[in-house]
Amino acid sequence: MSGKTVTRAQLSEAVYQEVGLSRNESAELLEAVLNEVSNALAKGGTVKISSFGSFTVRQKGQRIGRNPKTGEEVPIHPRKVLVFRPSQVLKNRINRDRQPGAAS
Repeated sequence: MSGKTVTRAQLSEAVYQEVGLSRNESAELLEAVLNEVSNALAKGGTVKISSFGSFTVRQKGQRIGRNPKTGEEVPIHPRKVLVFRPSQVLKNRINRDRQPGAAS
């Protein structure tokens, strides 16, 4: 997979090549996994993927913001936000190339 953005099609193709399912089955498997993750998060749950990280939904309270153009104060309403916390394994893998003497 090249480039900086990974698409569903690229993920599905990777499953096809690695697992050996048909392209349709690979796409269906990917959609099923993404639907499970989405449903769990929509219900307010946490999704933990070992050696990758955790997805959680956090409630943010109301606060006063400021319009940067006019300086006018504007209320920002309460909302839910998605938070991703990478695992230490993923952090180490991402930073491996930055460490002196690290092998590629």
